[in-house]
Order: sequence, then C-alpha cells, then structure tokens
Amino acid sequence: MKKLAVFTAATAMLAACTTNPYTGQSQTAKSVWGTGIGAAAGAATGALVSKNHAAGALVGGLAGAAIGGGVGYYLDVQEAELRQELASTGVGIERTNDSIRLIMPGNITFNTDSANISAGFYPTLNSVAKVLNKYDNSTVMVLGYTDSTGSAEYNQTLSRNRANAVAAYLQGQGVKASRFEVMGMGPSNPIASNDTAAGRAQNRRVEIKIIPNK
Repeated sequence: MKKLAVFTAATAMLAACTTNPYTGQSQTAKSVWGTGIGAAAGAATGALVSKNHAAGALVGGLAGAAIGGGVGYYLDVQEAELRQELASTGVGIERTNDSIRLIMPGNITFNTDSANISAGFYPTLNSVAKVLNKYDNSTVMVLGYTDSTGSAEYNQTLSRNRANAVAAYLQGQGVKASRFEVMGMGPSNPIASNDTAAGRAQNRRVEIKIIPNK
C-alpha cells in the first residue's frame, strides 16, 4: 500500500512536469509541488478509509493531486499578473512553493525617515490592490523593515508605521482589512550587509507576502 501511495504521488508529479503557460516556468517549481503533496496525502487518507487499500490509495491520490495542484495554480496566475502589473516599478517579486513575496525598496516607497507613502508610488500600490482584489482568497502579510542605523526602538516604530501605511492604503483601494497581518520588524532579517550604504538601502523595505487560504 505504501508503495502504491508513493507511486501515485510520483505519477501525478511527472504528469504535471510541463511549462506553465502563465509564467513560462516549469511546473515542477510551482503548482506541481502542491500536486505532489496533495497526491501523497490523498493516497494515504484514501487507503486508510477504504476497505480496498489499493483502490482507496489510487482514488485518494488523484483527488489530492487535483486539490493540491489547485493551490499552486491559484498562485501561478497571481504571480503572472503581478509580474505584468509591476514590470519596471522597482518592486521585486519572489515565488516560493506556497506564497508570493513582493519586496518594495524604501527609496521608491517612502521619503527618508518618513512613513508617508511617496505620491509616485501610489500607482504601483494600485496595481497590487487590483490583483489582491481579483484573487481574494488569501492572507496578506505586510512587513516593514529598516537598516541597523539608529536605535532599536526608533527602527521598530518606523518599520511598523510604514507597514501600517502600506496596509491602510491597500485597504483604501478595497482590499478587505480582515485579510491583513501587519508587523514592524525593525532591522531584523536583513537581505544585504548593513556595513555599506548600498546594503542598508536594500534593507530599508516593505514586503508583502501573499499566502493562499487552504
């Protein structure tokens, strides 16, 4: 039975190894991950609840693959639209197996030492809100970060205020407040060295993480 469950998951993953028509990337890095996990979980569950363990594993695996692949597909289409909407804006887009991460550098989002959004960044946030409203079955985490310059208390407050400003603007564009988790992270989790001006500029940022609801 265990061998059949593994075989079912592997078969689903191999069958899904195609180029995604939306992102142009291999499905093995996208929805196929969810497909494989769903297949394995479904096969195990199907085998447990069915008197015929082999048949139960097969049926459960196929059902799980469809459900798991759906989450990946839901992210695929959002990623493709975000890349189209945010092209040439300076916003970085990173995709993991279960989320989309938008990285918004502080130099294009806020003035120095300010939590007031730069007027020139409104169109970019409007584009983000457009996609979030279209695909509304997700949690939106907004995280503010600073570099290591200044006191920990000041950086914590500034990062929180900037994250709140971005979340409030998106909510003003119709994104439901109930979807948001907002946090100020201060200088934690740097993405570059704080020893150089260029590195500190990268660390001053707001990130939006889009996580589909299971």
